Amino acid sequence: MESVTELMVSATLVLGANRGIGLGFVKRILAYDKESWVYGTYRDRDSAAALFSLAEHEPRLRLLALDVTEESQIEACLLTIGQELKESGRSLTHVINCVGMLHQDNLQPEKSLRQIDAANLLTYFQVNSIASILLAKHLVPLLKQTDRTIFATLSAKVGSIGDNQLGGWYGYRASKAALNMFMKSIALEYRRTCKGAIVVVLHPGTTDTRLSQPFQRNVAPEKLFSVDRCVEQLSKVMAGLTLEDSGEFFSWDGTRLPW
Repeated sequence: MESVTELMVSATLVLGANRGIGLGFVKRILAYDKESWVYGTYRDRDSAAALFSLAEHEPRLRLLALDVTEESQIEACLLTIGQELKESGRSLTHVINCVGMLHQDNLQPEKSLRQIDAANLLTYFQVNSIASILLAKHLVPLLKQTDRTIFATLSAKVGSIGDNQLGGWYGYRASKAALNMFMKSIALEYRRTCKGAIVVVLHPGTTDTRLSQPFQRNVAPEKLFSVDRCVEQLSKVMAGLTLEDSGEFFSWDGTRLPW
């Protein structure tokens, strides 16, 4: 099996790198491979202070502003990356999409049908689902040039239809289920167009980040992961992937999850 260090070479794109798991991946990749470039995206400069502080001392870290709900920005971002990689002779070995939304201001997970709001549902799908398929659309020119690239997107176990025993959280669950279907279909098309791409969705487990903080009260301490532990676990899963794993849904411990 190839080591994590061997896989994390050349260039990696981390979307949602401004905090949480995304920032954790940026730090880990820079620490493990002293030659690798890392592209990190952020939506809001005000929420990316730690990322910008890191970039001040790390010339291999390139920061790009990106609102993943705007296709034109996704296209422009990837064109910039593609041009830099072409000029440098590097290739993209990892794309790790950590962008996701569970709560924000007045948008909260629904506990019952009474709380369903059409605008909130659209927001969930726009951020958690549609952004990833737009990313996949514009990644094709970059991934056609690589012999092996892992395209991993963070999903959630609550997006598993087969595992749903509690209901509720309608928008978040459904948008993650849609994300899973998108990534499965992308994997199938990439087998023809980007033959070196391994497309997977990953469940990180409950991680101590801003996304999960309002919902940690009933989580057992041993099941609440630090960002460093989460990133370590997901990195090990990615290190063991083969082309035959493309299109699969993995938990943080490497087990396959039901759709």
